Amino acid sequence: MTVPSRAVGATLLQVDAIATRLSGRAALEEACRFLRESFPHYRWVGIYRLDGDSLVLEAWSGPAATQHTRIPVGEGICGRAAREGRTVIVEDVRAAPEYLACFLETRSEIVVPIRDGERVVGEVDIDGNEVGAFDASDRDLLEKIARRLTSALAKAASEPPPA
Repeated sequence: MTVPSRAVGATLLQVDAIATRLSGRAALEEACRFLRESFPHYRWVGIYRLDGDSLVLEAWSGPAATQHTRIPVGEGICGRAAREGRTVIVEDVRAAPEYLACFLETRSEIVVPIRDGERVVGEVDIDGNEVGAFDASDRDLLEKIARRLTSALAKAASEPPPA
């Protein structure tokens, strides 16, 4: 799938509006919902915060919750993106031995680090239900979005854990 170039500007404006109107976990939850509703190939969208040696799920939008609410940095595609500090696109999760299965329907995944300066502080994790669902247009858009979520993620870290 490809993110249409005409959608990028409007998407970034909407994420900026979310970050202005809301803060912390509420902003992250709304960003997840917005992305999932705006891009049909984004079947599950989550945002994790780095907490020591683990990634902690702060917000998500999808058909069901994931059991992976805390992921050690040494495990899975999410762990690899955090360790390596770079975006990871997996075209076919069935061919990725480190993939942590969440949903039977998931066939591809993209994980984009969220940074504070050069330091990885979290990540955007998106699952797709088709092999090869993500490409460079998704990476480019999501890396821009990740830069806009740093403050909301920092605020979420100071909030009580989700119920």
